[in-house]
Amino acid sequence: MVVRVLDAVLDLLVPPRCAGCGGRGALVCARCAADLTAAPHLHLPETAPEGLPECWAAAGYDGVARRVLIAYKERGRTALGAALGACLARVVARLPLEPGPLVLVPVPSTRRSRRAKGHDPVRRIAEVAARRLRAGGAQVTVAPVLRPARKVADQSGLTSAQRAANLAGAFTSGAVPKGRIVLVDDVVTTGATLAEAARALRAAGAETAVAVTVAATRKRVPVMRHARRSQIRRHHSG
Repeated sequence: MVVRVLDAVLDLLVPPRCAGCGGRGALVCARCAADLTAAPHLHLPETAPEGLPECWAAAGYDGVARRVLIAYKERGRTALGAALGACLARVVARLPLEPGPLVLVPVPSTRRSRRAKGHDPVRRIAEVAARRLRAGGAQVTVAPVLRPARKVADQSGLTSAQRAANLAGAFTSGAVPKGRIVLVDDVVTTGATLAEAARALRAAGAETAVAVTVAATRKRVPVMRHARRSQIRRHHSG
């Protein structure tokens, strides 16, 4: 907690270091910002859970995106919400959706996480994204209608099936404003969290049009497949 507070204070008092590369002069330098604002890509988990909406991400969860997100969420550098919100806004602006009002629904943090961080990271960047989209003329609202319904175990190290079971019934939803529902999260891994969020929204009478995230984990290449590819490359190079 002390480290997070010190990082936030230093961002205000001294020339900041880029959260992506460590260079002086900006919270996120132009080169790293370019990585966060590249053309979004459709993320398809290898084993998509039932009910997962189409999911678009700005970057892979590695390199710049991973470092910026960790600094924002775990090290108290809340000012990075502006860059991450801008990143989300660019993804939403490029979605293949018909014109009309959009409703951004952020995936909620747990109560314990909100107390530890002092804010809800995903809701914050969703609100930044909505402001930027409205400035460009879009009809966008943020509806933080999802709520944790029960405690869940730490997702680290769980398989896709285990994550889905861990999150089953984890969210409940209040009434949702009219418009195309865009689920918002920071990172998508297996898609279990977004699938559960979409289920909760359907239970409340709202259908999710699409989901957007800042980053998506890269698909892992199975060991045997990786070995086979390496063998083929060696064969051709020989």
